[in-house]
Amino acid sequence: MEKIRALSELELKDRLLKGLESEGLLGRRVLAIIPDSTRTAPIPLAFRTLAEAFRKQGGRLDFLLALGTHPPMTEAEIEAHLKLPASERKRLFPDTEVFNHHWKDPQVLAEIGRIEAGEMASLTGGLYTEAVPVQINRRVFDYDRLLIIGPVFPHEVIGFSGGNKYLFPGISGAEIINAFHWLGALITNPKIIGTADTPVKTVVNRATAFLDRPVSLFAFVMSGHDAVGLFTGGVDDAWRAAVELSRRVNIVYKPRPFRTIFSHMPAMYHDIWLAGKGMYKVEPVAADGGEVIIYAPHIKTVSHTHGEVLERIGYHTRDYFLAQAEKFADVPGGIRAHSTHVKGIGRYVDGIEKPRVTVTLATSIPESVCRRINLNYRDPASLNPEDFKNREEEGILYVARAGEVLYRLEDGSVPDIDRL
Repeated sequence: MEKIRALSELELKDRLLKGLESEGLLGRRVLAIIPDSTRTAPIPLAFRTLAEAFRKQGGRLDFLLALGTHPPMTEAEIEAHLKLPASERKRLFPDTEVFNHHWKDPQVLAEIGRIEAGEMASLTGGLYTEAVPVQINRRVFDYDRLLIIGPVFPHEVIGFSGGNKYLFPGISGAEIINAFHWLGALITNPKIIGTADTPVKTVVNRATAFLDRPVSLFAFVMSGHDAVGLFTGGVDDAWRAAVELSRRVNIVYKPRPFRTIFSHMPAMYHDIWLAGKGMYKVEPVAADGGEVIIYAPHIKTVSHTHGEVLERIGYHTRDYFLAQAEKFADVPGGIRAHSTHVKGIGRYVDGIEKPRVTVTLATSIPESVCRRINLNYRDPASLNPEDFKNREEEGILYVARAGEVLYRLEDGSVPDIDRL
């Protein structure tokens, strides 16, 4: 098996340029779809390399941030994301624009198809039986080709991120975003995360089939901050190659579950909507009755986008929502899905919710808010991360820079609602 190592900047540039050539993108009008700052990848290098190639060899290259429902990035945030001041960017690449995706603005969206209820039922094995309109940012129709650039990680909703996920839900409308996330929640995070072929992936690919623009993919595989792989070509082939390497790099196997897991969240997650990944990526190795601590003193809010709704409904298991479907019918599926993913799997029996694990926020969100939203609280000042390190034999797991690496059990088993 080939040794995994970090690729040099020169190697990455060479692969990026060869990808442009092999995909026939130079000289064309190309819209590159890239992640925001909540994903780790050498986006600054990709931006400079590709923009310079187009500046020299012709064509048009613009960039669209695949935000999904994340807040639009400010100019200062884009500067930091690309590691390039706006003034310098405009001087070096005057014909290259960077756009935010505004998922709630109907003027931005175009409907390109509709997955009818019967087809949704067929695609999802009967789990989701409502029709879904397929909307996408209409900016894609101003270009000859689309180029997706981003990393591939284990993902709680689709199985593995990257690829067509940058279209749906990355630059899509609310309906398919909500359907996509709620479907994943119905399957549950432990069963879906780190799996390549899932019903959610099938729905995303079906939505993509409505798009009449050729799409290429430049897929990074990251190990921490280092790029260890870059696969270019058609979306499916490049994505699957990236998945195989990401599976080796970004899944850690443990022999036994842990009663306490300390997820130390990096600064790139600025609310619980994002830092919930500190639960998603470790839920498969949390012991029944255990505790997952999301440690992020820098976080002060539940969600910059959906905080009002989340503070009203709180965090609950999937079965809590299923048992009270009418009560929560007005809550978008994407918000319900986030709620269940953070809370984890569990039962709701005779009006009593029985989550499998306790999820604790050690953040700057007040204790009163944590209790109100049905999560446990610990004062971050009372916790020393050092106290949780190197104690796996005691049943305590410390996860540094939590959120991108998935933890699973060596025997392949996953937590199961049916045994609770």
